[in-house]
Amino acid sequence: MTTKAGFLARIRGEVARARSPFPAEPSERPARAGERVDLLRRELAERWLELLERFRREFERVGGVFHHAHSVDAVPDLVVAVASDLGARRLVGWHAAALGADLVDALGLRGLEAVQMPLAVPDATERARLRTVVAAADLGLTAADLAVAETGTLVLVSGAGRPRSTSLLPPCHVAVFGREALIESLAHLGLVLEAWHDGPSPEARGAVISFVTGPSRSADIELTLTRGVHGPRDVHAIFVEGGLRPPARV
Repeated sequence: MTTKAGFLARIRGEVARARSPFPAEPSERPARAGERVDLLRRELAERWLELLERFRREFERVGGVFHHAHSVDAVPDLVVAVASDLGARRLVGWHAAALGADLVDALGLRGLEAVQMPLAVPDATERARLRTVVAAADLGLTAADLAVAETGTLVLVSGAGRPRSTSLLPPCHVAVFGREALIESLAHLGLVLEAWHDGPSPEARGAVISFVTGPSRSADIELTLTRGVHGPRDVHAIFVEGGLRPPARV
């Protein structure tokens, strides 16, 4: 049996034999990030089809399922089809103001047990109740603030009406987004994040930014890969070509 001292000595020996890592230096903060993001979005608008295809390819490569809706009116039927395939009945979704469309009510009318997250910040008792509702749901519906083509990554910002639990607790996560969310690379993502944090934060913004690159994956010491242990085992992205419109009511 290996002792603690022997185990640590082996680690020290392996580290001593390894080559030194490359030197690392912090990057300089970009100047005028907001202006640069505006220029970037105008440039990317010319190539949105190319970006979308790259996002689809990378998203499917990491185990996501991609859907293309020509308008927001087609989204509820796509979500119902996903739920039917998974045998899902209970759905929780971001508030319509955060989704950019009144989708949760539309899904309720199609037979799902659909609960919309409140826009106002709940008190402690209601927050605990909602957390229980989200944890019991089969499917969580959110928007995506960004979709990174280079890695197939969805970026979600928490806040009022858009709790992070919606994308983390249900076993299936469905995210909707339009072409305005498409960016090309992680380098561009860093620029957008810098622009988001330039100046005072909006009052409704939460404290968490989630990066979702495919379903949750975990491996044990024998490298046996398991999906869905620390998050959703199924992740779907619905691209809305016609864009997401302001909700009918907030």
